[in-house]
Amino acid sequence: MSAGEAGVRARVGDWAIAVGVAAVLLVTGLSGQRSATHLDLLGYALLTAGGLALAARRRAPVPVLAVTGLCAVGCQAAGFDVPAVAYLFAVYAAVRAGHRTITVAASVAMLAMLPLAALASGLHDTGEAFAQARGALELAWLIAAGAAGEALRQAERRADEAERTREETARRRADEERLRIARELHDSLTHQISVIKVQAEVAVHVARRRGERVPEALLAIQEAGREASRELRATLEALRDDDTVPPHGLGDVPELVERASRAGLQATLTIEGQRHDVPAAVGRTVYRIVQESLTNIARHADVGTASVRIDCRPDALAIRIDDDGKATPAIAPTPGVGLLGMRERVTALGGRLCAEPRAEGGFTVHAELPLDRTS
Repeated sequence: MSAGEAGVRARVGDWAIAVGVAAVLLVTGLSGQRSATHLDLLGYALLTAGGLALAARRRAPVPVLAVTGLCAVGCQAAGFDVPAVAYLFAVYAAVRAGHRTITVAASVAMLAMLPLAALASGLHDTGEAFAQARGALELAWLIAAGAAGEALRQAERRADEAERTREETARRRADEERLRIARELHDSLTHQISVIKVQAEVAVHVARRRGERVPEALLAIQEAGREASRELRATLEALRDDDTVPPHGLGDVPELVERASRAGLQATLTIEGQRHDVPAAVGRTVYRIVQESLTNIARHADVGTASVRIDCRPDALAIRIDDDGKATPAIAPTPGVGLLGMRERVTALGGRLCAEPRAEGGFTVHAELPLDRTS
């Protein structure tokens, strides 16, 4: 059940109780076979108002406590010997909401005012007035209503505490899992990437010392090794909740395209519109989409050119990456893990992603990320 449906059901239940209590009080008052004087009509109105006020006891328990108490005193002053049922419901609601001190003070005042109201109704015998007041508000029922409200309040507090404990346990387990993944990545990848980077740098250094031309592929391996080391280090720091190194974002895309060009791919970048404040999550997603797209082009497309176009709009940010590879609608490449990761990132931000071969040949990746649903 959703929160909205639960709220509607609670309001309907509150009104049902309020109407039921008002009806019981009114029937009890009418059973006294009183004449229809102005004072009696006021008493009937107070009985009805006291019952119907209970409909707001969840939203405003203290005002409802005051209203039902005043209505009960007014009914006694009007000569109605009717139990203060509505006030007992209000005591329960106020104590459940945590207003114990106010409820005790109001109840003490009620116990003092009811006999005075009974005397004001025309009773001249003090003992009879106290007996009528005691019948309207029994101390035992008053204590029971308060105890019931306090018991339910304590139960709800324990339930909330248990829920917080479960959430803290889940967060702790998630932190432990992130640290475990970080250790696994460090143990399994850091050494191999370091070896690749060192070997490539040594090969480049030796070739330059000998005066030989350094192959473009070797320079690309050297640059890729450095970038992989940086990416792995940033990933490990993110998994460890280390915010000393900011993640890649929209501002790092030009360097990414330039690095792809140095690796042999003729990549161009076009950014249109004003770069307003782009949320960090959108910036990270843009960087990853461009990075994954350029990597796929370099690995699989067998092309020489690629274009990256970023359109900064007031309410959205659009990215489009095109290449002139061999992909066609008839021989579309099989989607891999990289494309799945891009789609998951875009969907998580409420955006749309289209990745498919172009009719004129080549492949296109087009994504739109809204700026009003992220923070």
